Amino acid sequence: MKQTAKTVSPCSNEGRNTYVITHITDALLSLLEDNSINDISVSGLCEYAGVGRVSFYRNFESKEDILTMHIKELFSEWKDEYEKGSDKSLSKLVSLIFMHLEKHKDFYSLLSKRHLIYLIKDVILDICGPKADHSQIEAYTTAFVAYSLYGWIEVWFQRGMQDSAEEIVSLFKITNCPEQQGN
Repeated sequence: MKQTAKTVSPCSNEGRNTYVITHITDALLSLLEDNSINDISVSGLCEYAGVGRVSFYRNFESKEDILTMHIKELFSEWKDEYEKGSDKSLSKLVSLIFMHLEKHKDFYSLLSKRHLIYLIKDVILDICGPKADHSQIEAYTTAFVAYSLYGWIEVWFQRGMQDSAEEIVSLFKITNCPEQQGN
């Protein structure tokens, strides 16, 4: 049986590691409410999380790594939903990403508030950016899409996510996919 946070024994190494990662992540998110990431020391983070510094460095190289891992976990939900569906259009990809971001608005707003939204860029590039096996045109096309998408996300956060995900998706369709306006 594959071990997950719900099925792993808390006494196993994996269970202790899951405990440490969860507590460090929760502590960092809590501390970020009132502090910039630069004002949070690793020692202070570990103390707040109730874990040792060794546990931190066994799992992470930096505080940003904690957030990147959390973003990847959140995006894995989105990716699972996208991969289950039969519609693989750009319109569907954009729609699901913005719906995901809206669903986790508190977390992403916190990243934006603390000027950490750039951490999403690598996840976006991993999902829809260029791959090593892409042809020249595929590489440049997917880079254009991925960086455009990231730009839209960044501006949406800078504007306080005032527009709904549906409104953003409609704007994206009109701007980038005029032939899909009726979809």
